Amino acid sequence: MLGKLNMDEFAMGSSNETSAFGPVVSPWRREGSNVSAGASGAIEGTHLVPGGSSGGSAAAVAAHLCLGATATDTGGSIRQPAAFTGTVGIKPTYGRVSRWGTVAFASSLDQAGPITRTVRDSAIMLRSMASPDPKDTTCVDLPVPDFEAAISRGVKGLKIGIPKEYRIDGMSPEIEQLWHQGAEWLRAAGAEIVEVSLPHTKYALPAYYIVAPAEASSNLARYDGVRYGLRENGRDIVDLYEKSRAAGFGREVKRRIMIGTYVLSAGYYDAYYVRAQKLRTLIKRNFEEVYAQGVHAILTPATPSAAFGIGEKGSGDPVEMYLNDIFTVPVNMAGLPGIAVPAGFDSQGLPLGLQLIGRAFDEETLFAAGQVIEDSAGRIKLPPAWWA
Repeated sequence: MLGKLNMDEFAMGSSNETSAFGPVVSPWRREGSNVSAGASGAIEGTHLVPGGSSGGSAAAVAAHLCLGATATDTGGSIRQPAAFTGTVGIKPTYGRVSRWGTVAFASSLDQAGPITRTVRDSAIMLRSMASPDPKDTTCVDLPVPDFEAAISRGVKGLKIGIPKEYRIDGMSPEIEQLWHQGAEWLRAAGAEIVEVSLPHTKYALPAYYIVAPAEASSNLARYDGVRYGLRENGRDIVDLYEKSRAAGFGREVKRRIMIGTYVLSAGYYDAYYVRAQKLRTLIKRNFEEVYAQGVHAILTPATPSAAFGIGEKGSGDPVEMYLNDIFTVPVNMAGLPGIAVPAGFDSQGLPLGLQLIGRAFDEETLFAAGQVIEDSAGRIKLPPAWWA
């Protein structure tokens, strides 16, 4: 292990601007950007976010600081930063990789995985990370396939679904064009492209932002200033709890804990949390019905746009930031595997990614299809070290 990397606090964020240590700077720059490293080494100019919450991992891989990095994904926190930084990020099936030692955010959604430069590197890392673990009761006892061998299988004879509900209003024309191009690459490699329907997709994001904060509210209750973590002195035990949590949690974390506590409170539990869990069941059923029709994987955009500047989104309305996860959240709600692969650039020279969603415990198909996209798009040339 080379060292620790920055991330959004408690993995709660989509841009790495909520970190307790300050925002992560992306190694990418817009064409014509004035971003540079000043004489003091400080970054000067308008710089970009690397995505979140695993933005430190994605930025480090994209900046050639390491060959690969571990990361976690609760609603897109591997795939979204991978798409923003021109790297490959896979969120494995829920239960494929042990989460022992990971600080819990939303226990029914969290999953660990790698961020790498290539699909092959991703397959190598995932094979090393995946295994049964008696210390994690959600980790399944299944043999780990040779993911690296799967990348050469190709997609000939596979059926790839294009969900019509993912064509959202306001989506960038560049993303739409890239999505179409990705489908053509897979078709040219021998796959059959079919339109599919995931009718409850539109409810995934609001349902997620009920389920995830509810579980976070419960999980982070253990940070009470007594057993571990930050401790503030108080006149009594309640005062100690309140001061420790007030000093130890950032603004976004407090916001989500308050939302979670609210939806779990008496009188609101059935109206919000129970209904969100029912929607989650329907979202999962939609995917199962599509796969029952013979579809092997689903192709979607990874993000609704390329990376944006630090401070450009979410300052007045946090929902604006939450919308960055609109394509990734359904995968976590259904417990399925998903991979983001760089596939092109926008008009400002910033990387864009495509997402492949697979059947449960069929990461092999994702690696095979992801390799086709990587081969067709060409290896993304990562940015030069302007910060050195």
